[in-house]
Amino acid sequence: MANNAKIKKFEMPDGTEVTIETGRLARQADGAVVVKQGNTMLLATVVSNKEAKEDVDFMPLTVEYKEKYAATGRFPGGFFKREARPSEYEILISRLVDRALRPLFPEDYHSETQVLITLISGDKNVAPDALAALAASSALAVSDIPFNGPISEVRVARINGEWKINPHIDELESSDIDMMVAATKENIMMVEGEMKEVSEADMLEALKFAHEMIKIQCDAQLDLASMVEKAQEKRVYEHEVNDEALKQRMHDELYDKIYAVAAKGTAKQERTEMFQQIKEDFIATLPEEEAEEKAGMIGRYYHAIEKEAVRNFVLNERKRIDKRALDEIRPIWCEVDFLPAAHGSAIFTRGETQSLVSVTLGTKLDEQVIDGAVIEGKSSFILHYNFPAFSTGEARPNRGTSRREIGHGNLALRALKYVLPSGEDNPYTIRVVSDILESNGSSSMATVCGGTLALMDAGVKISKPVSGIAMGLITDSETGKYAVLSDILGDEDHLGDMDFKVTGTRDGITACQMDIKVDGLPYEILEEALDQARRGRLHILGEMEKTISEPRDDYKPHVPRIEQMTVPKEFIGAIIGPGGKIIQDIQAETNSTIVIEEVDDFGVVDIVAVDKESIEAAKDRIKAIIAIPEVGEVYKGTVKNITSFGAFVEIMPGKEGLLHVSEIDWTRTNNVEDVLHVGDSVEVKLIEVDGKTGKLKLSRKQLLPRPPRQEGDEHHRRHDDHNKRHDDNRGRNKHHGGNRPYRQ
Repeated sequence: MANNAKIKKFEMPDGTEVTIETGRLARQADGAVVVKQGNTMLLATVVSNKEAKEDVDFMPLTVEYKEKYAATGRFPGGFFKREARPSEYEILISRLVDRALRPLFPEDYHSETQVLITLISGDKNVAPDALAALAASSALAVSDIPFNGPISEVRVARINGEWKINPHIDELESSDIDMMVAATKENIMMVEGEMKEVSEADMLEALKFAHEMIKIQCDAQLDLASMVEKAQEKRVYEHEVNDEALKQRMHDELYDKIYAVAAKGTAKQERTEMFQQIKEDFIATLPEEEAEEKAGMIGRYYHAIEKEAVRNFVLNERKRIDKRALDEIRPIWCEVDFLPAAHGSAIFTRGETQSLVSVTLGTKLDEQVIDGAVIEGKSSFILHYNFPAFSTGEARPNRGTSRREIGHGNLALRALKYVLPSGEDNPYTIRVVSDILESNGSSSMATVCGGTLALMDAGVKISKPVSGIAMGLITDSETGKYAVLSDILGDEDHLGDMDFKVTGTRDGITACQMDIKVDGLPYEILEEALDQARRGRLHILGEMEKTISEPRDDYKPHVPRIEQMTVPKEFIGAIIGPGGKIIQDIQAETNSTIVIEEVDDFGVVDIVAVDKESIEAAKDRIKAIIAIPEVGEVYKGTVKNITSFGAFVEIMPGKEGLLHVSEIDWTRTNNVEDVLHVGDSVEVKLIEVDGKTGKLKLSRKQLLPRPPRQEGDEHHRRHDDHNKRHDDNRGRNKHHGGNRPYRQ
């Protein structure tokens, strides 16, 4: 069976070989391929039903990306130890592939189609997301499913000033541009990525560089498809029944009415009702039986006429359906500190789109664990985006977080993460939540703007404010007319040829997302759209800065305070104590939370408390543990144990020394318990540290006033003479070469 395999190979710019193979695995699928680069292998399959369901007027496409943990020799987490619901990372890759494939299926093709991409072998340093669309498109290319491809998708990054295609994962840390670009041989289809304040010109250069590699990958798919017999003749289908007479009648009667409504410049709700009324009035002119029988047809035809009329209105009149100029931004109002109990909050409203954003500051214990087959680690910045049905005036069941919500949240996260403080400047885990309360265009960009305001309200020291804008495009290939639209409405997004979101500071772009729905978009138009987006972004920033222009000087009173300190690695165990006893005692006594993380040769200690006093108390306890006893220093210790020959005194947490009975007092002590008891506090002086054992010798009497001598006290005289001779001998010994004994 392996002899039936067909293989096509090509090289990446770094010399790495990529192979696309079909005919060996999953042969009952309509199309199946294995894409291999190094040790990374993706299996992509596509199946499309031969017939479409009745009354379906859209493309029911499902794209799923799945990682097998066995691919990297790992066990899945969780109780069941098996792959379950998709992770956010898998959903984001699925969306990248879906957005690139979906526009290229014929408009009248309505069969349920499923594309599955599975990571079956993984290399920890090769990002599989950059190969997923290549695998999916290749599976379609070797099938008989109608598809106006092929397409491919690559990651383009600029690392130390050099452009790279599909760089290794460890190289991305030093990149200032990281973008996924999907395209056919002729046209860019989809872009998504993050940047470190780069220019519009740099972004265009990245797109052009990526497109050259995509062309090579598309040619490889065409070569592979030419080897597969069933790919030579795509299946014949008929998924739509049409009535050309009805279509023409509707166009003749409704086009001018729709155009007139577009020209009124009404608000969203009123405009929607007026468009709906035009459709209902026409249906009322039809016999009831015909209206029911041709309801699906009428809906398709009306949508096409509305799209044509609104697009022509914009191109002809150079105006928008809400009366705005092409580059005009809707009115903006903002408010911060709206939620008094939150750590930070903001409302950002632009036209009929509104986001309520909250910020919560937590500890390392709140970090998000990332447990993928290839990507592992922790994230200290989390952004969640919620899009409830009421935001568009609808009532629909809440089925959990949608793919769209995950995708929009990820875009906003990428827009903001570059300006966040790091290291000692930001000891917190940060969670931003955007709840969309109204939506009519670009709620993800409202999330970026509201997120910036809420972070500044929380006192997070972001380096610069970030704003975002959604751009649209309407083109007419026959007349050559086009219109670039700033701050698009929902209708303009739906009816337009491009949805282009771009975020950034005053100094450059931090993230972008683009979907192009039209063939042959010239780079010149894209360049114009980017420049218009920059002007709009700066205008929005100006409006935001009227409310708050920089982070607050301090966090709010109810925000937990975090201070960091570093300790030598060998003291981590001493701070924690047996079974965690010592650290638990410190937390209980100082009303704090302590988190210790080993970093390189140090321990990083986060101390969290609601007031400065608690933090300082915890720091003092930790400093005492890590302190090194010094001979000659005086300590206030606690008697821990009493013996016949002295007392053991704890001078630092975990550090005890012997206070010998002869060092308790200048006068003779017959019974230690006559002077000291367990639990007593006592001041002692460290007089010696044994060089071999590290044992500590303490003295109490050296801190006490010496009693006056009695005249003729021979005992004292002899004792002093002995000490003097001992000191003199020690000095001579040191002078004559270290440890050599001195002979009298």
